[in-house]
Amino acid sequence: MLILLQASDWTYFIGRFHPVLVHLPIGFLLIAGLLEIGRRTGKISVNDSTITFILFWSAVGATLACIAGYLLSLGGGYDEELLSDHKWKGIGVAVFAWIAWLFKSGKISVGSAVYLPALGLSTLLTFTAGHDGGSLTHGDGYLTQYTPEPFRSIAGIPPRTEEKTEMKPITDINQAVVYKDIVQPILEMRCVQCHNANKQKGGLRMDNLAMLLKGGEDGPVFVSGKALESAMIKRCLLPETDDDHMPPKGKPQLSESQITLLSWWIEQGVSADKKVSDLKISEQVKPALASLTSGSEGKNAQQVDSPVLSLQVPVPNEKSVAAIKKAGLIVMPISHDKNLLEVSAVNASGFGDGQINLFSPLSEQIIWLKLGGTKVTDAATKEIGKLKNLNKLHLEYTAVTDEGLTSLKDLQYLEYINLVGTKITDAGLKNLASSKSLKNIYIWKSAVTENGVAEVQKLHPDLHIVNGFNEAKVAEFLKAGDTNTKEEKPRIQ
Repeated sequence: MLILLQASDWTYFIGRFHPVLVHLPIGFLLIAGLLEIGRRTGKISVNDSTITFILFWSAVGATLACIAGYLLSLGGGYDEELLSDHKWKGIGVAVFAWIAWLFKSGKISVGSAVYLPALGLSTLLTFTAGHDGGSLTHGDGYLTQYTPEPFRSIAGIPPRTEEKTEMKPITDINQAVVYKDIVQPILEMRCVQCHNANKQKGGLRMDNLAMLLKGGEDGPVFVSGKALESAMIKRCLLPETDDDHMPPKGKPQLSESQITLLSWWIEQGVSADKKVSDLKISEQVKPALASLTSGSEGKNAQQVDSPVLSLQVPVPNEKSVAAIKKAGLIVMPISHDKNLLEVSAVNASGFGDGQINLFSPLSEQIIWLKLGGTKVTDAATKEIGKLKNLNKLHLEYTAVTDEGLTSLKDLQYLEYINLVGTKITDAGLKNLASSKSLKNIYIWKSAVTENGVAEVQKLHPDLHIVNGFNEAKVAEFLKAGDTNTKEEKPRIQ
């Protein structure tokens, strides 16, 4: 028992059942209240024993929810005052639910003088505790955020501020204050929901610069002048499946352009009031800044200009899609009005050559394919080469060699390929670079040499080749291949 009262894995494990358990008293109390009203108004006929049974389980559910909620609170990161209100209201729900059950069941015979008020108070506290719980989890005013008029004015709720879902275009980018006009809006869209005055996950607040500079439980979140050594950037670059990745899996993710801008701000000294024109602007950052002037932040030029995105292809065969999903891969539409697909093996590392034929029925629809870290070899590239509309291909950390690349160079829409951690050599790079459509190649940790890259670069000066992950090239890597979807990021060593 003492172990459960202290922060530990067991504490967090049980505590995280709080959101599940809390629905039991909510449902049971509402049902009990409705049945009681129906019975007393003559609308329905129901036995007292039925209501008593429901009240008993509402009390049990409320008690379990209180225990799990307390254990969850030991993890910290919540506004103390709001947490205290939520806790005592939750305890109140449990106490009054037990009182209502005791008097309804006849365990204590005093009539309805106590029973009805107890039932009413437990139900009322359920709503108020729920409001506080929503605020703790999602931020202050979560449940009332979208209250419409005239109810908003009647309840005395302040006028609603628009939720930031995208950045407004900046008219004069050179005069924009980097933190206020660029960094802060990005943080508000992607980070503040979990790091604000009411919910401070990891003890970190990101709703204002002073709190951001202070850092969290693990110390500062960035190192001024060193983006790649900053926890804030490292966590964004981790694969989304990593427990330390931020934002958490399932939440809206930072786009590569957004990470580029945050990295640039850190590299330039984490200024509070400097304008864009006051800072050094590298060639890699220019596209991200330029996108802010048109309101297309987060949308890579590939999404706008790539001819593959305007293709009209047939509706994907449902059975073929289902077969790929059954193999453990993720299949997602590129957009709601297109039949183009992205297929990812991010959760299927065992996927190999024997299953590659699953893609054949969707040779027109698959345009983004992520097979990084799988067991595919050169044999698989022969089938991949038949995906005639393929635009982006991830083969990092696979057994693909120079021989396999020969099957890919004739893909007319292939613009991006990731070959990190493969056995590709200078000869394979030179052969692949002859593709007329290719724009971005990532080749570090392979057998390609600097001389090999230099030779290819002379022949194809417009081709972006990254053969090393360093601070000078990080923004370029982040920018390229941005699909505004769930992209796997490189792990920082």
